[in-house]
Amino acid sequence: MLDKPSKTTFADINRAYNSVFCPDCLSIGLVVPVETYDKSPVPTMKRHIERAQLADDLGFSALWLRDVPFNVPSFGDAGQLYDPFVYLGTLAAMTADIALGVASVVLPLRHPAHVAKAAASVDALSGGRLLLGVASGDRPEEYPALNKGFADRGDRFRESVDYIRATAGTTPDFANGYGTLSGGMDLLPKPAGGRLPLLITGGSRQSPDWVAQNGDGWMTYPRDASSQGRVVADYRHRVADAGGEDKPVMQSLYIDLLDAPDAGPKPIHLGFQSGTTYLRHYLNEIQALGINHVALNLRFNTADTETTMKRLAAEILPDFSC
Repeated sequence: MLDKPSKTTFADINRAYNSVFCPDCLSIGLVVPVETYDKSPVPTMKRHIERAQLADDLGFSALWLRDVPFNVPSFGDAGQLYDPFVYLGTLAAMTADIALGVASVVLPLRHPAHVAKAAASVDALSGGRLLLGVASGDRPEEYPALNKGFADRGDRFRESVDYIRATAGTTPDFANGYGTLSGGMDLLPKPAGGRLPLLITGGSRQSPDWVAQNGDGWMTYPRDASSQGRVVADYRHRVADAGGEDKPVMQSLYIDLLDAPDAGPKPIHLGFQSGTTYLRHYLNEIQALGINHVALNLRFNTADTETTMKRLAAEILPDFSC
């Protein structure tokens, strides 16, 4: 939940960022839709609002949406179906405390003025509860549908980040390939904390130094402990070498939580099936490696969704909060 006392030494950006990310701590969120849909790429979206509200009430730190413009069969996952910014507006009105994240907006498929306007609107309307993950995209089929090039998406991603950063200022004077802001007009509303918290996803077709220098944090994927420790340490070394404040790192994780607490792990897509004992062990391990937040995905979970959420809240969340 937001507004808890924090020992953070990360940048002070907004309610969500300041609460979800704390040095030496691990917080836990959920990927939307919070449901099992392992037999189909398209979720049912049943009880999606009730489950978002339950996550808020149970004390999960964040809900994470994805930006999936088209249902691409080869990708195998249609995401939460709804446009992320429309959905974020709904969730902002229907929840009270939980942070609202996008993991991640595909910047090369959108004009950055629209992204900046929509994101700042959600941040303002929710009282600073937005976390904006950004990515260059990985589904080449979508780009011709929008008359966009796939090969040069890294260049457009970088220019989009610069444009979004510029719009946070008053009457910005800025120009790049996306357009010219001549200093004679402004983009409103402004983000609740003065700027949008931008979390870079993976490499986003950029150099590791650019990622470390230009994001407010980094989203990565689950790896074995040795590999994860190396990539997290490398990211933080690059942040330090650039002379900036430390920045958080988060990762995703698919889980299938079994009834038996001591059930050992079995691999599933980008995660594992296990009981709570091993899950707690794994979360302690990645916390020690420097991961500050994990977004749990229940797509392949075989137990009742509400029951799993309540078990996680009762048996796991008390050990992981900032």
